[in-house]
Amino acid sequence: MLRLLKLELQKLLLNRASKILIFISFILPFFVIILSSLRINFFGLFVLELGHYGLFNFPIVWHITTFFAAQFKFFFAIVVVSMIGNEYSNKTIKQNLIDGLSKKEFILSKFYTIVFFSAVATVLIFIICLSIGLYYSSISEVALIFRETEFLLAYFVKLVGFFSLCLFLGMLVKRSAFALAFLFMLFIVEWILYGLMAWKLDENTADRIQNFFPLKSMWKLIDQPFQRIAISKMPDSKALIYDFAVHWYEVAIVLGWTAIFIFLSYRLLKQRDL
Repeated sequence: MLRLLKLELQKLLLNRASKILIFISFILPFFVIILSSLRINFFGLFVLELGHYGLFNFPIVWHITTFFAAQFKFFFAIVVVSMIGNEYSNKTIKQNLIDGLSKKEFILSKFYTIVFFSAVATVLIFIICLSIGLYYSSISEVALIFRETEFLLAYFVKLVGFFSLCLFLGMLVKRSAFALAFLFMLFIVEWILYGLMAWKLDENTADRIQNFFPLKSMWKLIDQPFQRIAISKMPDSKALIYDFAVHWYEVAIVLGWTAIFIFLSYRLLKQRDL
């Protein structure tokens, strides 16, 4: 595993564009710290300070930070599809196989890289959440501080699942731009199917089925925190109550899709004449 990971990291770090995109991918989540310290003076009428509204207290900070940090995953998605596009355009995939790397090891090297960068991103988010929470929150009890850290697991699984999808699309079309276009098309197709199901069946049934779609299942891992913030300010409003927890079956669905995407990537490579 380490040999395959080292091989892939060497390829990425020798590529200037990949290095820049990886750097951006890891730097952007730190903007949550800037967001937490944001202080806006509205013409002297009042001052908006997000950190003083309890938005970054424990345990809600784990939910809010992972949700917003997950929106930056598209930068590393470009790296993932570029990994495959460069392999085909530079003929390095053929050379690697000639040098003794099996097709299974080739796909595993990509997957190990995806898991590695997802793990590094998750550790960074853990540090960011802990730092912001300790600064703004008055909670000092360890059990309360680390409550809801399951959002970190959801964040990690979400990244691995999404990047595995990007890997499959890169293998499918062999070109970075086309792979990203297919990703956007998949998003549109999922919503078209949802609309058809809602029309033919009913909205509740359509919602349940849609939660099994690849992109939607990844989105559902970390639900939007806006209603939760509103509930904390208006606790008596029952209309705002919703289920924002991370559920085991949501994690299982995304892990299932991850396994499917890696397997399909391997099958594509195995059947192709390079």
